[in-house]
Amino acid sequence: MNPMFETLRSIPFRRGPERWLGGVCGGIAAKFGLNTLLVRALVLVAFLLPVVGWVTYLVAWLVLPWQDGSIPIERAFTSAQKR
Repeated sequence: MNPMFETLRSIPFRRGPERWLGGVCGGIAAKFGLNTLLVRALVLVAFLLPVVGWVTYLVAWLVLPWQDGSIPIERAFTSAQKR
């Protein structure tokens, strides 16, 4: 699993420091130079689509690295392996 997480860290995308929940919208806004509120509004519209918006956001939240490079799903796997 480690090479997969290193690949995720190598992409030039991080969850944004300007966040309300998981920072996904803030990261998208920062990466593409968009207004954070605009991105949040677009994501809310995507949530109206059956399953697509929620699943996409959940996957992004699990696999996109934070500003420090840590990945939530990686932390979950490593803590489960320590047990």
